[in-house]
This record gives sequence, C-alpha cells and structure tokens, in this order.
Amino acid sequence: MPAEWIRAIEGTEAGAQAALGLALLSALAHAAFGALQKGRHDPWLTRGAIDLCYMLMALPAALWLVPRPTPGLWAALGGAWLIHTVYKLFQAMAYARGAYTVVYPVARGVGPLATAALAGVVFHESLRPGQWAGAAVLSGAIMALAALNLRRADAAARASMAPALALAALTGLMIAAYTTYDAWGVRLAEDPFTFLAWFFVIDGWAFPALALWRMRRGAWPPPAPGQLALRALAGAAIAYVSFGAVMLATRLDKVGEAAALRETSTLFAALIGWLFLGERVGPARAGLMALIALGAAMVEFG
Repeated sequence: MPAEWIRAIEGTEAGAQAALGLALLSALAHAAFGALQKGRHDPWLTRGAIDLCYMLMALPAALWLVPRPTPGLWAALGGAWLIHTVYKLFQAMAYARGAYTVVYPVARGVGPLATAALAGVVFHESLRPGQWAGAAVLSGAIMALAALNLRRADAAARASMAPALALAALTGLMIAAYTTYDAWGVRLAEDPFTFLAWFFVIDGWAFPALALWRMRRGAWPPPAPGQLALRALAGAAIAYVSFGAVMLATRLDKVGEAAALRETSTLFAALIGWLFLGERVGPARAGLMALIALGAAMVEFG
C-alpha cells in the first residue's frame, strides 16, 4: 500500500531521494497550475471551477479508500482550510490586478526563505549555511525575474502594479504558512493519504460558492461551459500532483528543502513558455534561470 511505503522510508536516504523527486514534480505541476488561473477566464471563476472539480473527484476516495480522520486530524484539516482560503483570496486578488509574469514570481520568491525560517521554529529544522545561501540565491533570482518582467511591461501596467505586488508578497507569506502547516498536518495523520483526500474535499467548497456569488452580482458574464469544464478538469488533476506531492515531500524530508525546491516552478514556467509558447528568453532571463537552478542545487546538496 502507498501509505505503508511512505511510513517505511520516512527518515531514510530513500525517503530523502523520494522527497527530492516529489518536490520537483510538484514544481513542474505548479507552473502549469498557475498558468491555468491567469488565462482566458477570470481568476476567481477559474479557481472556483477547479476547486469544485477536485472536491468532487476526491470525495469517493475520502469516503471509501482511506481511513476516517481522528478528531485531532479533523481540527487540523479545519485549520488547513482556513489558511488555504486566505492564500487563495490574496492570490486571486493579485492575479486580478497585475500581470501574471510579475505577480507569480514575487509570490513564489517570498516563499523559500519564509518557509525555511518558519519550519525552523515549528519543527526545529536546521539548514546548513550553504543551504541558506542557496535559498537566498533562489529567492533573489526569482525576484529579479519578476523585476525584469515588470521593467518590460508598459507604463500603464507599471503604474498600477503596486497593489498587485503587495498582494503577491502577502500570497508568498501565506505560501510559507500553508506549507509549514500542511507538513504538520500530514505528519499528524497515521495514513498521509487520509489528510490528502479530506484536504481536497474540505478545501473545495469555498471558492465555488464565492465564484457563483460574484457571477450573480454581474462581476463577469457567464463563460462558455465546455471551455471552463476542460480547464477545471485539467486544473484539478494538476492540483492533486502539485499540492499532494509537496505535502508528501514535507513528510519524508525537511520542510525548508522541499519548499525551496518547489519554487523552481518559476524555472519550469519559463521553460514551458520558451519550448511550447515561443516566448523569447534572452541572456538576462537565461542567466536568472541558471541562478534559480543553482540555488535549488545548493539547497539540496549544500
């Protein structure tokens, strides 16, 4: 059983290697997940549709495939719902106000150092000096990528970017909060998949209700149902990988390491844009991508 395998490799070298693979898989998935939310449809509506879809997809597994949560785990799941809901509110507000290529890197750049510091307080983890340096290189390169994208934006976009940047920074702090909290929750559960399955069920109801409320108020016209449904299905499948993989990684190894490696999602996002969308990279962007990769390597091997 997968849960037995997870418990068997916790605290071992095999567990550390599995955590590395899971964190990088989560980063790749999160790059795609972020792009889905800043696409054709309003980010509030897109997130609502994705959440509804992954709630309905997770419900059968939660009811019939995993053990029931203990009372203490129910309380932990309630806290996870609250933290993730606040995170998604900040994220949607940032996406609605600013360019994705600027907002996304700022939010992800705040995360690694903040998560490592918070995990040190909560779990008494200690990163080596080389790992702290790697996290700083990683965060700095991500922030520089955001600054480069902001400089290339038109004057009107730059003038209205201040609220979006503030919201993006708050989103980054909430990323640190939910990463650390989820690591505690998934370690609290005897079966980690109990936490994962019920997390997706509990987390999935708030934004669909909010999206419906906004649509009824006329915030935007009703979308084409088929297009939105396809985006929601794809987003739900990617969310399972993005959030599930990093939660398992934080159970198997240090939270700070997993969080830093996950922020290579900005590198994957740039690579996807270059390989599949025909976006120009250029020397400056290529250099920053190399620094992101270097910072991740320093965190893992520092």
